[in-house]
Order: sequence, then structure tokens, then C-alpha cells
Amino acid sequence: MEAMVLIGAGLLAATMAMGAASEPLRLHPENPHYFLFRGEPTVIITSGEHYGAVLNLDFDYVKYLDTMKRDGMNNTRMFVGAYCEAPGDFTIAGNTLAPAPGRFICPWARSDQPGYANGGNKFDLTRWDEAYFARLKDFVWQASRRGIIVEVNLFCPFYGDSMWNLSPMKASNNINGVGDVGREAVYTLDPGNDLLPFQEAMVRKVVSELRDFDNLYYEVMNEPYCGPIPLDWQLHMVDVIAETEQAFLHRHLISRNVANHRAQVESPHPAEGIYNFHYAWLPDTVGMNYDLNRVIGDNETGFAGTAPLHYRKEAWAFIMAGGGLYNNLDYSFTVGHEDGTFEFPDTQPGSGGAELRRQLRLLGRFIRAFDFIAMRPMPEIVRGGVPEGVAVQVLAEAGRQYAVYVCAVDDAATVGAVELALDLLAGDYTAEWVDPMTGAVVQREPFVHPGGTKALKSPDIAQDMALRIRGGG
Repeated sequence: MEAMVLIGAGLLAATMAMGAASEPLRLHPENPHYFLFRGEPTVIITSGEHYGAVLNLDFDYVKYLDTMKRDGMNNTRMFVGAYCEAPGDFTIAGNTLAPAPGRFICPWARSDQPGYANGGNKFDLTRWDEAYFARLKDFVWQASRRGIIVEVNLFCPFYGDSMWNLSPMKASNNINGVGDVGREAVYTLDPGNDLLPFQEAMVRKVVSELRDFDNLYYEVMNEPYCGPIPLDWQLHMVDVIAETEQAFLHRHLISRNVANHRAQVESPHPAEGIYNFHYAWLPDTVGMNYDLNRVIGDNETGFAGTAPLHYRKEAWAFIMAGGGLYNNLDYSFTVGHEDGTFEFPDTQPGSGGAELRRQLRLLGRFIRAFDFIAMRPMPEIVRGGVPEGVAVQVLAEAGRQYAVYVCAVDDAATVGAVELALDLLAGDYTAEWVDPMTGAVVQREPFVHPGGTKALKSPDIAQDMALRIRGGG
């Protein structure tokens, strides 16, 4: 992999020169609940590795990105290296965020003093590791070549001592005499926080190094609510990113990770363009925050078993509720299995694999076949026919195009046939019921509608079914 970085160096310069002339990923000007990327309306639907592609020197990210492109995935999430994990954390087998001894790399350079907790010398927080930034930029460039957008996640709370014990910011792991605090006091604006200047400097360095790429956005902090990390610290780091980019030709989107499941966004920052949630099932969090006119995302999944079913349903429901980003945490990508073929045990805290990626690709095809920039959530058009235990999401442009998703709330339940009563404008329509497992149209019904409530009966539904309705003119 070190050789791959060198091979890509010359081409990287040319790519960056081209990137400087193109505007990075941004909110779509006509509908900011979605993205505009390289001139195309964009919705992110993906299933990516556990965030260690750059900081883990043993991970072959070129093979990984080739797999992502082949499987139709258009986003990956990465941690820069202020945080990593130890083997066994969260019972994750093959954890890419847990490098082998001596195989961890991060923005800070190693010193000449031994003693880092996971092998090798301690870190010097006043110096940068040029090899790290070459690897980081090559990763983003390799993703760019494949049309893949990178979420660059800057920080993460330390859920336990096993993570804090491995951080370069901990006093025992650096030579700078800073970070002699408990793991819950690392991220704060308190005057006594001697780590803050180093955190700010790292943000500025990463943002400066990646200034010319169009295929990325920044997330300040993964799961700050698990720290809990003070909101003022998070918003301060948003300011640091925004201030660093002021002199740049283009600026990148910034994401805030708001909550697990659902929450109302508090104190929205004008520089924030994405609000991400984890485990957002069912997706009422989209509706709660839709008026912010920002992309609402579900950028981590898990803790619902290892079978694909739940995560397929979560993806369809979230996107069909008006979400603009879905990223399944895919545990089939590990060191030695960068092609996504690792067979994880039943104890894994999530899912992944080629079959789930195939199903997510079908969702991408379904939604991208619509003029989705013109659509908005319209749950109010459902006037009846929804059985108990069944959820229905509707994304529509009234009179022209409707995307409806029906699913059982309980993964162990079945739905059967339903007869949805939908309030439609007058017109000529064609309704097609689509199987999310195969993408096949299983039932088709042209009809002329005078306006008002229209009953549409589905075929038998096991767990879920999509309904596509197009107006004739």
C-alpha cells in the first residue's frame, strides 16, 4: 500500500489542479435536502467499512474502493486518527479501526521516544506525519476517481479507557506534556484544556491538505452525545473549519452528528449543511428537522442483528421519508477482505456484505429514476388502508410522481396484501409495485383518476414493497 501512495502522487497533483476549478459537493440549490455533485443531483446510499481505511496501514483501500464502485456505493466514512480502537471493542471481529501493533498512522508524527501503547514511538503533537497526509490524500483521490464521496470525521468521544489509552492525545502517548486528563475531559473549551490548541491545529491541517478535493465533506465529531461532548466545543470546531476555508476558492459541507435514533436539532450553525443521525429507525427524525432545509442523514447503522433485512428496510424508509444520505456500517470489509467478503460472526453488532449492498443498489436505482429534486415528503396523502404494525413513507411531486414504501415495523412480522387509499390529483397514471429484494415490477396498473382518494391494492407483501406512481402528462 505504501507503494500505491507513491504511484498515485504524480496523478494526484493533476487531479487536485482540476478539482480546484470545480465546486465541491454542495446542497442542491433547488432542493437542499439533497446534494449537487459534479453537476448531478445526488442522493447518498452506501454501505462502507468501519472507518479505519486510512489510519490502519494494513488496509488495502484501493481494493476496498474498487469494491465500493463495483457494488454501486457512492460514499465512505473515515476517521482521521485522533481516535482508534483496540481489538475486542464493541465485540467487533476484524475491526478496521483497531490496527495491529505498530500499524497505526495518524496526522501527528512519531517522536524519537519509545512508549506508544500499541507499539512504536510516542507522538509529537507539534509535528505532522508527511506519510500520513500522503496516504490521506491518495485515499480521497482514489475515491474521487471512482465517484465516491468521503465523509472525513475529525474526532470521536472515548467510550472507554481502551480507546483513550490508544489516543495520541493522551499524555502517556505523546512527548508534549499535554493530555493528562480523564477521557471525559478531552473535548472542552475550558481554559484549562491544554489539548484544545492541538485539536484546532489538526483540524486546520486536515482541512488545508484536502482543500482542492471536490468529493468530501467534514463531520466534526462522531456521536458527541456519547461523551457527552459540549455543544459549544462542537460549534467552535465548525468555526475553525469555516475560518480555515475562508481564503479558499471553494468551501466544503460540514456535518453534525446529532443523536441516535431521533432528535430535534438544537442551535443550527449557518455553516452546517448536513445533520446526521445513527440507527434512525423509524425515520420520523427526517420530518422533525425537514424545515431546516439541510440534508438529513442516517450515517451509521447497527445493533439490529446481522441479517440484511432490517438495514434494507431502514435504508428504504429513511430515503423515502425525505432523507438525503444513508450509510450502512458494513462489517464485511476487514484487513485481508477489502473486497467485502469477510464472514462475520453472529456476535457482530451489525450487518453488511455483498447481498445487502446489492439490495441498497436497487434502492439507489429506484430513487434516482425519479426527478427526486422536485419531490418532498407527503405522508398526508395516505388516507387509509394501513394495517396495524405497518409503516408507510411517501415522497412525491403531486400529480406527477409518487414514491411509496410499505413495510412491517417488526422484522419478524409479515404484511400481506394492503389496499392503500391515496389522495391523488386528477390525471392519467401508471402504478407499479416493485419488490425491493429484486427490483422487479410485480404488479402494474394504468388508471385514469378524477381526483381525490384512489385505492391501490398491493400484491402479497412479505416484509416490504415499493409503489411507483407516474402521471401521464
